[in-house]
Amino acid sequence: MAKSDHKRHSSKHKIDRRLGVNLWGRPKSPVNSREYGPGQHGQRRKSKMSDFGLQLRAKQKLKGYYGDITEKQFKKNYVEAARMKGDTGQNLIGLLERRLDALVYRAKFAPTIFAARQLVNHGHITVNGGKCNIPSRRVVVGDVIGLGAKAKDMALVIEAQSLPERDIPDYVAPDGTDKVTFTRVPKLDEVPYPVTMEPNLIVEFYSR
Repeated sequence: MAKSDHKRHSSKHKIDRRLGVNLWGRPKSPVNSREYGPGQHGQRRKSKMSDFGLQLRAKQKLKGYYGDITEKQFKKNYVEAARMKGDTGQNLIGLLERRLDALVYRAKFAPTIFAARQLVNHGHITVNGGKCNIPSRRVVVGDVIGLGAKAKDMALVIEAQSLPERDIPDYVAPDGTDKVTFTRVPKLDEVPYPVTMEPNLIVEFYSR
């Protein structure tokens, strides 16, 4: 396993272990067989979490799922979601799903969100035909996200496209194997999270 691969796997598994959930639904997650936290008191501890603890955990899960984005970036999305019309929690999910790295992951161009971010960083992804290397770039409805010429033959991309454990969601429309169009901003129940996300608790966290 190449060094960057190893780093990706260990960072991914570290987040799974820290939160005690299989965040991305991958078969090799260290927490597949356990529904409770690590350590001998993991089972007892879970039932006693305070409201604050539950809110914080909901926030860590969502932040972790999108590749452990920074608190600064996450809060910025939250503030924007709160300013928008409608339900803040739903708006937050919509904004996070519009990140370029998230859509590269949804399109199955990368096996993990971390690999998706790397593909974008290294200039392997195009938006409407132009190269874009900003993972947090916000995609708008109608944008076409494509794989650069070199990326199509990368082992990482080929591996991702053959992954059986996840499907491309309805709001991402594939065009062949190297392009997708973002067709609409999804609602919470349309996003294929393998674990339950609770954006309402995140709203409570920031509203304290």
